[in-house]
Order: sequence, then C-alpha cells, then structure tokens
Amino acid sequence: MITVLVLLACGAAAGVFGSLLGLGGGVLIVPLLTLGFGLPLRESVSVSLVSVIVTSSAGASIYLRKHVANLRLGMVLELFSASGALVGGLVAFMLSEQALAALFAALLVWVSISMIRRSESAPAAVEAASSVADGAERAPTFTDTLGGPGYRVHSLPKGMAGSVFAGLVSALLGVGGGIVKVPTMHLLMGVPLKVATATSNMMIGITATSSAVIYLLRGQVDPFVAGPTAIGVFAGATIGSRIAHRVNTRLLRFLFVAVLLYTAFEMAQRALGA
Repeated sequence: MITVLVLLACGAAAGVFGSLLGLGGGVLIVPLLTLGFGLPLRESVSVSLVSVIVTSSAGASIYLRKHVANLRLGMVLELFSASGALVGGLVAFMLSEQALAALFAALLVWVSISMIRRSESAPAAVEAASSVADGAERAPTFTDTLGGPGYRVHSLPKGMAGSVFAGLVSALLGVGGGIVKVPTMHLLMGVPLKVATATSNMMIGITATSSAVIYLLRGQVDPFVAGPTAIGVFAGATIGSRIAHRVNTRLLRFLFVAVLLYTAFEMAQRALGA
C-alpha cells in the first residue's frame, strides 16, 4: 500500500512538471523507477510511455481550449514524430544503449546552452517583422499558414527532421519526445516558448502511443506499476496545465534547462555504465 501511495505521489509531481514543460514527465519517471524502485530499464521506459499518454490527454484539451497550442503545426509535425516512434519501438531492443545515451547527453547539453543564450523574444520579433515584409513581395506559402498571432513558422524541413528524432528518442528512452520537440519548435522554427510547450504537450501522447503499443506487445508493461503512476500523473498534469498561464516565461525557461541538464547527467551515467 505504501508503495502504491509513493508511486501516486511521484507520478503527480512528474505530471505537474511534465505538463508545465511539455515533456510528459518521462525524464523524471524513468530514473525514478529505475534508481528508486529498482525496476528494469525497459519496464521503466514502458511505464513512462503510458504516463506520457496520460499527461498529454489531461493537458491537451485545456491548452487547446485556451488557444495556446498550435494545432495545425502540431498535427503536421506529429506525422513525422509518430513515424520515428514506430521505428524506434521496433529497434529499441537492438541498439546499444550506452552509445545512444552518450549522444543524447551531448545533445541535451547543447540545447541547454542554446536556450540559455537565446532570448525568446528574438525569434518572434524577427519572424513577425519578416512576415510583414515578405507578405508584400510574395504569396503566402503552406509554411506561412502554420504560424500564429505575432509569429511565423520557418525552417519546416528542420522541424520535420527534429520531429522524427523526437519520435526515436520517445521510443528508446520513454521521455515522450517533448525534450526534443520544444527546443526544435522554439529554436529552429521560431515558435514562442509557451506555444511550443503547449503544442508539444498535445503531440507527445500520440508519439508515446505509437511506441507504447510495441512495448505492450512485447510484455514490457507492468500494470501494477503503470496503474498508480499513471493516475498520479493524470492528477498532476491536470493541475499543471491549469496553472501554466501563471508561470513566468523566464522561470519556465530556467525549469526547462534544469530538466535538460538533469537528464543529460542521467544519460551520461548510463553511457558510462554507472
């Protein structure tokens, strides 16, 4: 009984954090279950994917109702994320975990440094200005229709490539892919951070479902662990999505970078076999 209550509490904390940052909470759930409860890594990943689905389901409707998430952009990018997740789920038991962890840790450090150095207002301001200028010279393109109030989406091919990689990361590490989707949309595509976070939160459920099915078919999902964890995540994600609009953008950036660096540390340890 105590274990169930602890799983509920930990799930709730991960749900709040994951919902606020658009990560799905997997970056906390996987190391928590593996290091704190001694669950095998593959089972921790599968439980995390189930929790990511719950997080997305709880928060997506609220973000959409508040018109924060970019539904059109999210659906376009999710086509590529889901494809990457399917491939990742199929090869999850064949790749070297140490090599993947080392590459992922390096990526997280790079993204953290980039997000610290780059202000959120720059992409939006530049793109808003270029949108006005370009509108007088050429007809709107498909990419132009993916933008929102005050910003225009650019570098769509890079966003598609990043989405495929996010799907692979989701399937292999159980982090939902938000840890790649948010910086991809924010840094490469010029989407404001809060919009990128909300859009990622909407997308990660579909991405996680694509690979969770494969883990389920392989018998890697433990219902006695996934059940209470997912319930806690649902409660936490509901709270997080309702208070997200009150969180300062600078604080949100700080939290996101903190999560990236923490995850990089965990991945580095895993790469070294610690």
